[in-house]
Amino acid sequence: MNYEKSLSEESGSIFSEGIGIVLYRWSALQLAVENEWGGRQSRQKAQQLHSDIFSWFTRSTSSAKPKPKEPLYIDDLEEILVQGLQSLNTEVDDGSIEEVCMYVCMYVCMTWLNNS
Repeated sequence: MNYEKSLSEESGSIFSEGIGIVLYRWSALQLAVENEWGGRQSRQKAQQLHSDIFSWFTRSTSSAKPKPKEPLYIDDLEEILVQGLQSLNTEVDDGSIEEVCMYVCMYVCMTWLNNS
């Protein structure tokens, strides 16, 4: 994915909320948080995952000085999710990581399109 413009403040807020909705509906993540598989700070680790995803999508658009945008690769997003689950001592092999990636990417595409 390659984005030619940055998100407005309102669109950024909507996109962040969308990431939260997708993560909240991810049963593997919710089980890990509710059962504190990552320790007492499991909820903070899930919030960090949310922040990491948002930052990954917006990293090349947050600078006031324009610079070439780097393409985003789905494999990198999958790795962020894998690392987030690992921080919660959780592994999944049910295809949910790929599904979460798909939903987050669909949401970012809709957000960017609506931002035009």
